[in-house]
Amino acid sequence: MRVRGRTTRRVSIAALTCYKPGQRSRLIWRPHRHNRTTSGRKSFAWTDYRDLLIAAHRQLGAPIVVIWDNLNTHLTDGMRRFIAGHDWLTVYQLPAYAPDLNAAEGIWSLLRRGRLANRIITDPEDLMRIIRSDLHRIQYRPHLVEGCLTATGLDLERS
Repeated sequence: MRVRGRTTRRVSIAALTCYKPGQRSRLIWRPHRHNRTTSGRKSFAWTDYRDLLIAAHRQLGAPIVVIWDNLNTHLTDGMRRFIAGHDWLTVYQLPAYAPDLNAAEGIWSLLRRGRLANRIITDPEDLMRIIRSDLHRIQYRPHLVEGCLTATGLDLERS
């Protein structure tokens, strides 16, 4: 039986959980696959997050309020200039380590408990196929996305 060792490939995913009172919750996501044997960035650059925010703004057709963790890419000068230059975008930073307040963490939990749990991945394409399929499954079940917000203890009501 052949057992595969450590791979030189990596998959990153950026996701936005989107909520608006009275409307269906949404999940907007983008995958990034990197092959470490080639030169280049191993994860998303600030420009990739910028492009995701622009795509979300176009898709949602409304101003966006983003609640972000303190990932170093979210804190770059380029991202700060981008945020300052767009009145449709408001960003709040979470405290230094607060995954329990980040609704997107619930999405990763759902992925890990899904078909990725206790599974042997044969190649990077197999991994991407499973991730895409599971994210589509979550994306079209708004109650799962809403459950991620509920798990944070946050709500949409202004106080």
